[in-house]
Amino acid sequence: MSPEAPRATPRGPVDATRVPRYGGPPTFARLPRLDEVSRADVTVVGLPFDTGVSYRPGARFGPGHIRAASKLLRPYNPALSTAPFGTQQVADAGDLGLNPFDITEALATTEAGLRGLAEDGSTLLALGGDHTLALPALRALASQHGPLAVVHFDAHLDTWDTYFGAPYTHGTPFRRASEEGLVDLERSVHLGTRGPLYSEQDLEDDALLGFSVIRADDYETDGTARAVERMRRRLEGAPVYVSVDIDVLDPAHAPGTGTPEAGGLTSRELLHTLRGLVGANVVGADIVEVAPAYDHAEITGIAAAHVAYEILSVLALNSAAARS
Repeated sequence: MSPEAPRATPRGPVDATRVPRYGGPPTFARLPRLDEVSRADVTVVGLPFDTGVSYRPGARFGPGHIRAASKLLRPYNPALSTAPFGTQQVADAGDLGLNPFDITEALATTEAGLRGLAEDGSTLLALGGDHTLALPALRALASQHGPLAVVHFDAHLDTWDTYFGAPYTHGTPFRRASEEGLVDLERSVHLGTRGPLYSEQDLEDDALLGFSVIRADDYETDGTARAVERMRRRLEGAPVYVSVDIDVLDPAHAPGTGTPEAGGLTSRELLHTLRGLVGANVVGADIVEVAPAYDHAEITGIAAAHVAYEILSVLALNSAAARS
């Protein structure tokens, strides 16, 4: 068997010692565009859409806001001892053009666009946009990997049936995904849920749809390490899709979102939990519900950019382990 060809050195972000971090290209972390590299190990793509929201709009501007905040990121992650842009090629594909007047068409466009970006084996990191778009992302990736273990960070369950009779909203994606067979019913988990529900039936329905729940209160009573342990045990080697609604964070850490709930995770708790995915078979991820009109001093955008950075760091370590 001939030896594997050496990997090309990835093109990383613009050098911050030469171009100040407030300048440079408007891509995520000032990385190259997808059309500037031969292929990407990880593709960042924006999903500017918020027609599925039930309260405050504005997440359609989330991708640009996250990209702007990501200029602060640096190349080396000391928490995980990895250089996420130096060991894998990460590139920014820009935004998909999604119809703001037709949810069904936007879902179809998202699914087709993500399928196209992933067809060469690239892992997808989507920047939303509202949580409705997790459904077409799961459709695209489940077609490659089969049912996915969904690791869902959110204040809310997002397994409700309809709003005003509408089946596709930001509160329904994981019910539809479970009904369509996209979700591994034994491996999926919500983290950070809290706040009022419509009734106790919400939790009963959610369990039948395949989700275990690690509540925000569990972080207080049991600690972050225990939450990570429970998450890891739930996954057990399945292909994993990570979906991060930024409202999993307390409004003190992420005011710029559409449906804030008191009593949420801190940024530190969320980032530490994401690091617990090292070694898991993460095949895709999204960060959604960043609504910059309600943000203050880029608090929410910065948090979301760091969430993306930790996910990219996890992917870098997992990819290196797979090659060794």
